[in-house]
Amino acid sequence: MKFGILVFPGSNCDRDVAYVTRDLLGQATRMIWHQETDISDIDVVIIPGGFSYGDYLRCGAIARFSPVMQQVIDHALKGKFVIGICNGFQVLTEAGLLPGALARNQDLHFICDRSSLKVERNNLPWTYGYTEGEVITLPIAHGEGRFYSDESTLAEIEANGQVLFRYQENPNGSLNDIAGICNLQGNVLGMMPHPERAADKALGNSDGLRLFQGLLERVGAVV
Repeated sequence: MKFGILVFPGSNCDRDVAYVTRDLLGQATRMIWHQETDISDIDVVIIPGGFSYGDYLRCGAIARFSPVMQQVIDHALKGKFVIGICNGFQVLTEAGLLPGALARNQDLHFICDRSSLKVERNNLPWTYGYTEGEVITLPIAHGEGRFYSDESTLAEIEANGQVLFRYQENPNGSLNDIAGICNLQGNVLGMMPHPERAADKALGNSDGLRLFQGLLERVGAVV
């Protein structure tokens, strides 16, 4: 399996993700500059955390128009895998690959902490490494991480089982405690918590590593 990690001006978690995919898991990994227009060699696209374009408009709103994003959209529409983490989640909603939006935290403060999450379902490649209902701990670091949508969209997300991770103690005011969602097909995942920051046992927590391990176990042998 080959991972491609997007790099925007302002990305700051791209190397963290590369450490997981390349060094911990031993998978082919390529850093993809935002102006590239050919990602045909990539199996899994990762949009990392950071502050793409300095968040000068809305978080992810400018990154959505980078040349590489049309390739990411095409990649997703083919059923291939895309994950957006933190700022990457914001980019995915701005690009229309995931429903809803990420708004300013309820208390308007930047949050840097650890958060307990419930795994809502484990029948998708993203959560194959967990058990349904399991509570895991992942770091969070965001100022605009409050998931928001209109009532009808929220009802559809819940009815379709698109919520994969839910906060146990809501840190930012996200509707329905939502921490991570997928698209209807299940190949696109957006999450505010950082699995790559909880992937090395040396850091005292490897709950995040199982997200990547589960994906490899489920689909790595067939790509």
